[in-house]
Amino acid sequence: MSSTEASGSKLQGTAAESDELLGQIHLSPNQRAWRRFRKNSFAAGCAVFLAGLLGAILLWPVLAHPKVTGVMPDAVKSVFHQPDEHSDAQFQPPSARHWFGTDVHGRDLLSRVLFGARVSLLVGAVGACVSLVIGVLWGALAGYLGGRWDSLMMRVVDVLYSLPSIIFVIVLITTLHGVLDKLQAAGNLTPEWSRNAKFIGLFAGLGAVSWLTMARIVRGQVLTLRTRQFVDASRALGATHARILLRHILPNITGIIIVYLMLLVPAIVLYESFLSYLGLGVQPPQASLGSLIADGAAQINPIRIYWWLLVFPGAVLVSTLLALNFFGDGLRDAFDPRGDR
Repeated sequence: MSSTEASGSKLQGTAAESDELLGQIHLSPNQRAWRRFRKNSFAAGCAVFLAGLLGAILLWPVLAHPKVTGVMPDAVKSVFHQPDEHSDAQFQPPSARHWFGTDVHGRDLLSRVLFGARVSLLVGAVGACVSLVIGVLWGALAGYLGGRWDSLMMRVVDVLYSLPSIIFVIVLITTLHGVLDKLQAAGNLTPEWSRNAKFIGLFAGLGAVSWLTMARIVRGQVLTLRTRQFVDASRALGATHARILLRHILPNITGIIIVYLMLLVPAIVLYESFLSYLGLGVQPPQASLGSLIADGAAQINPIRIYWWLLVFPGAVLVSTLLALNFFGDGLRDAFDPRGDR
């Protein structure tokens, strides 16, 4: 290669790098974060897995509806079953008709796993939203007010941190179940309302113990931002405290809040699975991944082990938790401003 061609290729490479840098300069912070996230192939793969799982959870009840299966070919509709559909095929191993096998009542395990994953993810999402509201409000107010209010509010957080959270949730849910059972026995509450109230109590209990770290993270970020010049300028222009907090400070920490929210969902799902394993979470006829694992563990005996009842719900739970954690880690790295360096 001649020196002229070499210098020409160098100039082309320099021009391409300059164009890329100029393109990054004109990108918004969210667009740069999206670029960094796409470069993380593992986190992107976990996002695809979660999207596929969510699609299967949402589409399965529709495809398993009798009106839909009625127009399907026999080879296809034999795969789709309702989660509470009983049959005489008890403890059938995985087959072409039942991909995950059947349980003690002859119910299709694949349908029940997808139904249980939907309940577990719903509990995790709602519990995370409860933690989001409480934690962001508490931490933002503590950091913005500062002084004695900050000290008082954070001492409350420290006291709650000292309590064993899982024991607190168990006591709270056990007390709620006792009160609801008494009301149902007295005829003041129908079984359906009692079941729904227990479900809502599970949301509230899990969310009530999961907002503490969120409050600390938000408080630290607000303490840093409240002394910035744009906050002083807004205050000088006559902006109210609520406007400064909601329109100027909180939007600047949205990325951090989203990242921790995604890391909070698997923690709440794990809490719910543990409570359901103990029989304190989702109540029958509803099912979650934790209750399905408990049912599978109950069928382990010295004579025969129905391994599919334990392996498939456990594999779905573990893979979902890992995907959520790696997805949250990918978001954290993407929203890190130092990622461009």
